[in-house]
Amino acid sequence: MDTLLHMRAFRRIVELGGLARAADDLQVSSAGLSKQLRTLEAHLGVVLLQRTTRRMGLTDTGRAYYAECCRLLDEVDALEKSVREQTQRVAGRLRVNAPQSFALATLAPLLAEFMALHPALELDLAMEDRLVDAVGQGFDVSIRLSAALADSSLIARRLASLSQLLCAAPDYLRRRGMPSSAAQLREHDLLAYSLAHEPGVWPVPEEAAPEAAPRIRANNSLMLRELLIAGLGIGALPSFLARPAIAAGQLVRIQLPDAAEPPRHVYAVYPTHRHLQPKVKAFVDFLAERLPAAVGAD
Repeated sequence: MDTLLHMRAFRRIVELGGLARAADDLQVSSAGLSKQLRTLEAHLGVVLLQRTTRRMGLTDTGRAYYAECCRLLDEVDALEKSVREQTQRVAGRLRVNAPQSFALATLAPLLAEFMALHPALELDLAMEDRLVDAVGQGFDVSIRLSAALADSSLIARRLASLSQLLCAAPDYLRRRGMPSSAAQLREHDLLAYSLAHEPGVWPVPEEAAPEAAPRIRANNSLMLRELLIAGLGIGALPSFLARPAIAAGQLVRIQLPDAAEPPRHVYAVYPTHRHLQPKVKAFVDFLAERLPAAVGAD
């Protein structure tokens, strides 16, 4: 027996003064509502309502039970309302994982704006360049930069696109010369990002890729940018790091006619849930709106 359902039926019968009115209000048949009342009385082992052909009245037990029904049902309704309101609020603790370079260079000012919009939210940001198990480590959202994502049980939403740009310091190019083809990269000192998910570490066709191992490998793009600015060689940087340095004259973009610059994408990855939490939806929607301009999306 659905006790709450039967309690609600009993309450409406009392409040509306009869079965017919209560049945109309609840959009059920009078016979069906009468059956619910009999089932409730049989379950309790008491008579709640004295029924005659002309009127219906509460017994003493029915009057006491009615008062308790009202109290309990009002508490249940208040609890359900509170839970619904809580699930619609952007509040609580949001755990986010993001690559360190991307978080420092791009996310930081956006996070400040997002947190100002949602004062009831707490943020736990973990910066990790290596791929992490978002579900196993309890992250609500994981930000990933990749040409494509492997199939998984996670939901992935593309937020923005960017390029990998070949570049070097002006001083290095004065000393070593500007390459005019992908094959000429073999004659240069090369710097590579060691955690690249895609085959190869430079945005050039595989058949034209340099055969020699890079002189320097780094697992952090910010460090790679500083090494390039220091004049240690040629390397590829994500556009959100390369373009400010190019605009400042610290780096020069190298464009080779036989080397494409394949796009990379910024994804928000999060566990599948039947009902997406408001804090996750608000964060992902915010990034989808703001990130393209922040990274100078291609």
